[in-house]
Amino acid sequence: MTSHVPGKSLAAYARGELDDASSWTVEAHVDSCPVCVMRLGDMAGPDVEAMVDAGRAGIAAHWPVTAPVRRRAWQPAWRRWTSWSLVAPAVVTVLALLAAFVLDREYPDRPSLVLLLAPVAPLAGLALAWSHHGDPGWEAVAGTARAGLDLLLRRSLVVLAAVVPPLAVVGWALGRAPALWLLPCLTFTSATLLLGSLVGVSRAAAVLGGGWVLAIATPAVVAGVSPVLIQPASVPVWAVAGVLMPVLTLLRSGAMRRLNSWR
Repeated sequence: MTSHVPGKSLAAYARGELDDASSWTVEAHVDSCPVCVMRLGDMAGPDVEAMVDAGRAGIAAHWPVTAPVRRRAWQPAWRRWTSWSLVAPAVVTVLALLAAFVLDREYPDRPSLVLLLAPVAPLAGLALAWSHHGDPGWEAVAGTARAGLDLLLRRSLVVLAAVVPPLAVVGWALGRAPALWLLPCLTFTSATLLLGSLVGVSRAAAVLGGGWVLAIATPAVVAGVSPVLIQPASVPVWAVAGVLMPVLTLLRSGAMRRLNSWR
């Protein structure tokens, strides 16, 4: 927002009458606008003021003032972008890629497990990044505008940053064309966020990942035949999907602000 929050919207926010998306928009503006902070403070009723005063007095009585905790310079950046809860799926994904690399080297005539794993490699991390299960910072994610959608999108980038480099290394070592692993990976990431705006990202990751494994990966491994979707002829299809999915996801970005996307 480039101007101040309208009086009616600010009053509705103070009374708790705005929906999630509108509330987060107001909070994002108020967070950086001292004028609107003062206006919002003036709208607080006597009950709110009494509650704040009682809370301040209770904190002062039970928590003595101490020196601020010293933190390393990298800690704020780490907390703005990711969470320790994402380490486990990142480690599992890297180990799975290493196992697929070894099997591809040992059995070059079999369908490439690296290419079969590439589309679904980031989905476990996305499912965890957009879920309150196992996330110690869920209250912060859901409670404020900047720590909500912004943090979740940053975590999605962190998931890709953890998955793409190992894929690049094993793909290069096996001589796989980058388009055969990168485009499916990015396409499934965008498709998960797009479908997640409707049913929740965790559910979308389970549906898309499970569908790929059951319909494409498992039959290919059992039959010993590489499916068309991981062959060079499929690159144009993946290229179109790799452009279309992010565009559709951007068009649906407003829906990502609702809490039903974080499931």
